[in-house]
Amino acid sequence: MKTVHHWIGGKAVEGASGTFGPVTDPATGERTTRVAFVSVEEVDAAVAAAKDAFATWATSSLAARTAVLFRYRALLDGHREEIARLITAEHGKVHSDALGEVARGLEIVELACGITTQLKGELSSQVSSGVDVASIRQPLGVVAGITPFNFPAMVPMWMFPVAIACGNTFVLKPSEKDPSAAFLLAELAAEAGLPAGVLNVVNGDKVAVDRLLEHPDVAAVSFVGSTPIARHIHTVATAHGKRVQALGGAKNHMLVLPDADLDAAADAAVSAAYGSAGERCMAISAVVAVGATGDELVRKIVDRAVKIKIGPGDDPASEMGPLITKAHRDKVASYVEGAAGQGAQVVLDGTGFTVEGHENGHWLGLSLLDHVGTDMDAYRDEIFGPVLCVLRADTYEDGLALINGSPWGNGTAIFTRDGGAARRFQLEVHAGMVGVNVPIPVPVGYHSFGGWKDSLFGDLHIYGNDGVRFYTRGKVVTTRWPDPSDGGVDLGFPSHK
Repeated sequence: MKTVHHWIGGKAVEGASGTFGPVTDPATGERTTRVAFVSVEEVDAAVAAAKDAFATWATSSLAARTAVLFRYRALLDGHREEIARLITAEHGKVHSDALGEVARGLEIVELACGITTQLKGELSSQVSSGVDVASIRQPLGVVAGITPFNFPAMVPMWMFPVAIACGNTFVLKPSEKDPSAAFLLAELAAEAGLPAGVLNVVNGDKVAVDRLLEHPDVAAVSFVGSTPIARHIHTVATAHGKRVQALGGAKNHMLVLPDADLDAAADAAVSAAYGSAGERCMAISAVVAVGATGDELVRKIVDRAVKIKIGPGDDPASEMGPLITKAHRDKVASYVEGAAGQGAQVVLDGTGFTVEGHENGHWLGLSLLDHVGTDMDAYRDEIFGPVLCVLRADTYEDGLALINGSPWGNGTAIFTRDGGAARRFQLEVHAGMVGVNVPIPVPVGYHSFGGWKDSLFGDLHIYGNDGVRFYTRGKVVTTRWPDPSDGGVDLGFPSHK
């Protein structure tokens, strides 16, 4: 059986703890790989390697750093297929979706390649007689990333390329459910010439996370995952004096106004709700139909949903794959199974779905719940699966109030032909990312990704300008060179004259 080890100090390190976790193929349910779980001592070794490397990496030139990143980008591009195959084998998403994940991760590597412009400082000359003031940004030191199973390549690439481009060194703790992609990312970074210790990967569970949160040499922690864990990460890490960006869960709403193109809205709802089996933090999981649009919109969604081909991710005909684990599949199914008893109308029930020849896979068909109330479990919880809820609202104002009443504020969308309504929505909705006739408004790399409310703990979003600010700290330098005419003692407070 294949074993995924750690990457510490520029090389693969076999786990010394003797503890391993299972990695399964979601399409078959078979255990294909085991992943070594780190001990506290191994986490300490990774942090020590990163600390040693920081001494020279932080003082290396921007030209040297970006040269490595350009080579890294080329290697990643050449290994797209291999990375995507690893994602499909361990996560289950279809190959085209896995390739899309790699492409979105590459956007951030490209951003990091242009870090020279992001790190330009500011200079104010002659603020006082003979005095100049400059603002510069410097790296923090050793930083850590804790990433989720649903994007095993993209989310790590949202973090470490920007961090190391800014001069930091990095310790990555990927999900233990699908760790192979992260290990390959580290191998390729070394092949690109990244010095040993600049990027380290440790696999494991709570032991690894807790040690990174409390380690005195870790300056900052980036996290993407569920809201309860994000809140815990933020609380513990900040208590240990660390800078934190912890991105939590979501319940992304799509508001459909009566004037919307309902065919386009139905296409968007199906694509955004069921892509990657709904295991996306930016998935649309709640459609809010305004006025009399609901019945027709639901019919159009059904017409499209029943045609979706579900199967193994490595089958080119498949449009949606299985869920990550059997336990998660069963949890998602429980929301559909209990929906009717809470008053929802189960329009599509995917709980009995299976794939011939792959009966032990973690399969769940597309499910659609209509007339969902805000007090129902299917609405109140983040399901993270192929379950779409449809809610009804009489007016735009009612729909907006419903969305703003959600504890989450990650992403949202409005479908309308009315520019005035769209403008109102983007200003009035309480969410960090807004789409206008765009169902999954994930920003391009040079803008930042992040939500509001219980979808983000910390002040700064991930990648883009916020990412650079997160991985650096500011310093202001005031300079005056001696002049023969200067002199004398002055005990007054310095004034800019």
